[in-house]
Amino acid sequence: MKKERQDSGKYIRVGTTLYKIVRRPLISGDYVEDKIVWSYETLRQDYGKNNLPEIEKYDGFCIIPDHVHYKQAYGTYLNQYEPINHIPCIGAFSYIRSFLEHIFGEQIELGFDYLQILYTQPTQMLPILLLVSNERNTGKTTFLRFLKMIFGKNATFNTNEDFRSQFNADWAHRLLVLVDELLLNKMEDTEKIKNLSTAGDYKIEAKGKDRREIEFFAKFVLCSNNEKNPIIIPKEEVRFWVRKINPVEKDNIRLREQMSKEIPHFLYFLQNRQLSTKNESRMWFNPVELETSALQKIKKYNINKIEMEMATYCSDVMERFGQDKILCCPKDFIDELRDSGLRADISQIRSILKDSWGVHSEKNGEYTFYHIGIEGELFPMKKKGRYFEIPRLLVDKILL
Repeated sequence: MKKERQDSGKYIRVGTTLYKIVRRPLISGDYVEDKIVWSYETLRQDYGKNNLPEIEKYDGFCIIPDHVHYKQAYGTYLNQYEPINHIPCIGAFSYIRSFLEHIFGEQIELGFDYLQILYTQPTQMLPILLLVSNERNTGKTTFLRFLKMIFGKNATFNTNEDFRSQFNADWAHRLLVLVDELLLNKMEDTEKIKNLSTAGDYKIEAKGKDRREIEFFAKFVLCSNNEKNPIIIPKEEVRFWVRKINPVEKDNIRLREQMSKEIPHFLYFLQNRQLSTKNESRMWFNPVELETSALQKIKKYNINKIEMEMATYCSDVMERFGQDKILCCPKDFIDELRDSGLRADISQIRSILKDSWGVHSEKNGEYTFYHIGIEGELFPMKKKGRYFEIPRLLVDKILL
């Protein structure tokens, strides 16, 4: 007996490329819809040249995120943003509420606001959410999985290396970029994520294809077991919301399954809830509302590392030459810090000199700066600029 061929029977053409719509099975028993590039020759082999199925035709792709009033097509363009597979309906969501209270603690209303805006206003910029804990079994990864359960293919998991790669086509058009085990300890990594979090447009690039500009609306949710230095956050930075997550009191191995069943009720709640905050910044929240001890801990750790290295450098030079002061400009420290494995920008260094050390660039003229070589040798370099004068007593006080 001939086995019946299973076929979705749906094909589309976008521009000049033919796609077959398929339902890819998942381990959970569910299915996810995929578009696979197909060929007309294969189509004729499957159906015969006189019995081809109907093919929907579009001029191209667009990316327009919407969860409440989703549209598959806009005119002759097919929407690449995926619909979420949940229909909101009234009901209780006790497991989700309890879990989110564990994640957001005393900031639970802000947490609800964050998720509500994410669901009802997906193009609104939001702060970079970072969950940290050096303890295990806290629920950080479960929170990322929870977001993935809600937003499906519009959320994607990235690694630390993905941010450093030039190829970004697999995540640049998503709503959520989720990173577990975050460790980005270079200043350029921080700058990239910061800039992306407030970018309206972004260049998307795939292997073998030309770069093209897209509207960018992704939000970043990061997790790390490193409470002190998962990412460099400068003192003046306001784009991060950092929460320290405590271990769960009692492990529930069925929690994800229980929360999954409650998602339609939770979305109904988000759709009909009154926001507790008003739009007070480009990332919605007033930065003061997002201040936490976990955020201050990271800022203090990063500033201290750079500050201590700067003070150590000044002390070494003054000790070698028996001087009671050293002259320098903020940019002079960049290479010295890089040789020590640290990354800092001019604004960070200037902030340390002016705000933390209380010194000012009151003089403009020639001065000598000393570069420390690999073997510890000092190389004098004649420079000119608006320099700072750092006294030895100040450096000794910092290093005590």
